[in-house]
Amino acid sequence: MVSKYGRITRVKKLKTPILNRCPQKKAHIERLLIKAPKKPHSARRPVAYVYVTSMKRKTYACIPGIGHSLRKFSKVLIRGGRRRDVPNLKCQIIRGKMDAGVVAGRMKGRSKYGIPKRKAPQVA
Repeated sequence: MVSKYGRITRVKKLKTPILNRCPQKKAHIERLLIKAPKKPHSARRPVAYVYVTSMKRKTYACIPGIGHSLRKFSKVLIRGGRRRDVPNLKCQIIRGKMDAGVVAGRMKGRSKYGIPKRKAPQVA
């Protein structure tokens, strides 16, 4: 028997609904805090409570890398990507854009932390 209305396509649930299918969003920091990871891990994870400007909503975002110079009302760019050992973290701050500075002294995996490639020494 043929269905009158055809197949029902299910809408896929978004993993980062705060981004609303955008690659990045602008936000500013409401509060900076440190969260502890779930059971088998132990560390201090720097986290920012950010206000996403275009959505008029707030969420938690991870600050990747070692050290940062962010403070309240700093403007940042957030992207998707969760932190598996910290609950309720589904966004990350992009380093090297707006007020989030680059990670100092980083040599490997630079593209994730906003460090430009060093120029090769010129041979005379």
